[in-house]
Amino acid sequence: MTTATNTPTRWTIDPSHSSVGFSVRHMMITNVRGEFKKFAGEVVLSPQDPAAASVSATVEIGSIHTREEQRDAHLRSADFFDADKYPTMTFQSKRVTRTGDGYDVVGDLTIRDQTREVVLKVEDVTGETADPWGNTRIGASAKTKIRRSEFGITWNALLELGGAMVGDEVTIDIEVSLVKQK
Repeated sequence: MTTATNTPTRWTIDPSHSSVGFSVRHMMITNVRGEFKKFAGEVVLSPQDPAAASVSATVEIGSIHTREEQRDAHLRSADFFDADKYPTMTFQSKRVTRTGDGYDVVGDLTIRDQTREVVLKVEDVTGETADPWGNTRIGASAKTKIRRSEFGITWNALLELGGAMVGDEVTIDIEVSLVKQK
């Protein structure tokens, strides 16, 4: 007989209380930050076996926002994400391992039809809490670094004094509020 505590639970991302952000070096001087405003995903958790968890997410490329409309349009263009041809990026986990207070979620990240394995370092996982609307929630933070060139995003411009306009390494920061599905 299976008890409720052994039953896997499904959680969905609450996009109004979550964020998918990134930062990349600009002109070798500073990091420029941006975010994607439209995304969805779910996590399936097995209370007795955290390693059996699964994570899937989809991000709409057209929702990119860096506080500069011309830059956003350039990022949506074929020079970068080619949002008309590749409207989404996806993540699908393959395995989860416990690491001290957090988890490593290893999975496939697909951008521009290029799939690479990445490791999301998940930390700050909160315990379950009830919200004022009768939902059960948990939260977590995750981070990873990728090389955009590995996903076919290679546009750049050389600077007059040397170096590149846009760095190759991109840091991805994720904050999620997950709502337990009934």
